[in-house]
Amino acid sequence: MTDISPLAAMPIVRLIPKAEARAIRHGFPWVYANELVTDRRTRNLTPGTIARLEDANRVPMGTVTVNPASKIICRMLDQDPDAVIDQSWFAARLMRALAHRARLYDAPYYRLVHAEADGLPGVIIDRFGDLAVIQPNAAWADMLIGPLVAALQDVTGVTTVVMNGTGRARTLEGLEEKTEVLVGDAPDGPVPVPMNGATYMADVMGGQKTGLFFDQRPNHAFAARLSKGGRVLDMFSHVGGFGLAALAANAASVLAVDGSAPALALAEQGAAAMKVSDRFATRKGDAFDVLTALAEEGETFDVVVCDPPAFAPSKPTLEAGLRAYERIARLAAPLVADGGYLILCSCSHAADLTRFRNACARGIGRGGRRGQIIQTGFAGPDHPLLPHLAESGYLKALTFRL
Repeated sequence: MTDISPLAAMPIVRLIPKAEARAIRHGFPWVYANELVTDRRTRNLTPGTIARLEDANRVPMGTVTVNPASKIICRMLDQDPDAVIDQSWFAARLMRALAHRARLYDAPYYRLVHAEADGLPGVIIDRFGDLAVIQPNAAWADMLIGPLVAALQDVTGVTTVVMNGTGRARTLEGLEEKTEVLVGDAPDGPVPVPMNGATYMADVMGGQKTGLFFDQRPNHAFAARLSKGGRVLDMFSHVGGFGLAALAANAASVLAVDGSAPALALAEQGAAAMKVSDRFATRKGDAFDVLTALAEEGETFDVVVCDPPAFAPSKPTLEAGLRAYERIARLAAPLVADGGYLILCSCSHAADLTRFRNACARGIGRGGRRGQIIQTGFAGPDHPLLPHLAESGYLKALTFRL
């Protein structure tokens, strides 16, 4: 177990006079590189070093982790400047996170830790029964993975812990990509996950992110209510998120479309486990091409869902991303039967709700349709939003009746 010695041994980092110290005191969790005094000593700190943060007047503000290689040079860990970041500290954070999820869900399948919003900056933990997948997307979590995992086992009782160290966030932190089993044995296949009456197959060793997206759970459930007895098109279906939930709610049929053959294979395994394969079909291809082809084939559906990957993952990609969302809406709208529903989703934090909604409305209009918004959905309550950090509210799901 790795402990960080407190007090005198802890390096000190200091805000420049123009930095917004008040925002940090009120809960903003980050210090940007242009807000910190970056002398040679600070620049030479090992990424992930635990330090004490002071304001420009040398008043202590809390305990932070420092990464001189990142634009987010400091992340607030604890407002106590004398905090000791050890296994006990991790356990306290994890117990608080677990207490919330235990109130929400009957079975232990959920996002247990949602980074800054759960007080563990850059750390994602998804739970799949007795197995947990950790994404340590910040250098400090990589450095302290030992006490974090030990605390996770003590608090939750999980017997297998997988580290998924892949993705853009780790690259921005200067961390290498790697996936490995830290505790227990690697599962010998996909892990079945019960959710909204459906069964999903999560590839926790080789799938996207942690292997399954828990964030859409309430939006899957809402879409399923609209799908009873209807024909459903699930675009960008991944492992069958919206489609399998619709089948659990007695949709007449589902066509799942994705560019990934392994993801569609997992969706088919889920349908088989649910004994609904006779109502489930898949189609591999580029979403834009498939939408165009379905229109040429004269197909229509009672519910069409488009849940694409992030088209606007950062501000420089925003305008191109909004055009892509508009295009998806334009191509999807003609496939919706009169009085049917079009559900359009975005997981791009750079595209706020207003801009995303406007892009969707333009696309629907250009597709020759008119619609009313009947529901605006967000990530589930196991993905809490830190009010000071707009980036944590990334997921939007708009349901139009056309």
